[in-house]
Amino acid sequence: MNALAVAQPPEINQYANKSIDVLLNMWLHSKSQSTQDSYKRTAIKFLAFVNKPLINIGLDDIQQWIDSLPSASDNTRKTYINIVKSLLTFTHKLGITQYNVGKVVKTPKPKDALTERILTEQEITILIHSETNQRNKLILKMLYYCGLRATELSSLRWGDLSERGDGNGQATIYGKGSKTRVVIIPGNLYKELQELRGDAGKAEPVFRSRQGTGFLTRAMIWEIVKKASLRIGLPAPSPHWLRHGHASHSLDRGAPIHLVSQSLGHASVATTSRYLHAKPSDCSSLYLG
Repeated sequence: MNALAVAQPPEINQYANKSIDVLLNMWLHSKSQSTQDSYKRTAIKFLAFVNKPLINIGLDDIQQWIDSLPSASDNTRKTYINIVKSLLTFTHKLGITQYNVGKVVKTPKPKDALTERILTEQEITILIHSETNQRNKLILKMLYYCGLRATELSSLRWGDLSERGDGNGQATIYGKGSKTRVVIIPGNLYKELQELRGDAGKAEPVFRSRQGTGFLTRAMIWEIVKKASLRIGLPAPSPHWLRHGHASHSLDRGAPIHLVSQSLGHASVATTSRYLHAKPSDCSSLYLG
């Protein structure tokens, strides 16, 4: 399907004769590969559902598509809608569409289920120490102790790691939003990583695939966490649950919120404050009765 070629004649808009694949690539340019893949999947499914040129898509088409997603969770629906709104905003800014019909679509506000995704310190300790594969154990430790995203962990090279003068190590993380931050690696964990390294060069991945041929993918890291979790009876949390644990537990132990925000690479302290609301230290209910 070429949703652009039949939208407008080339003399009206220079992008009118571009294929949908070219449009999607322009829209997602500079985003991470995992983001590009997930956004493309959703956009292509949406365009296949409406089955008409972008210029002819109306509010009713979007609403019908939203209504076709009853089985999706609230968070998933929110993600899908935001992706489509982003695409329609992009095409409107390019002048391909006269109106941004996605602008009037309200994004649902799902229940904040963060509390349900925060494991206890004991659960994470058992999760890590029950893993017998050394590489996988270090993956779990890095996700938790350094609060890394799965995509950040999968792209780590040995050149990103360095030793500090205080006995600890540090990692330079290229994270979400093309932002770079430095995360301190606790001394004992840094030593374990160096034992794993052997004679690997700076350009080589910290965590190799099982075949030893290249970087682990995000999906592989998910599978490692899933298997480790099921082994001890946890409900198959994602790698991000370990990041949630890092934020929640460090705040519980008195870490300043701005430091936690900086370590995790959050865009603002407001994002980090969600962990305080998820596990409040005080509540008016305690003053009654």
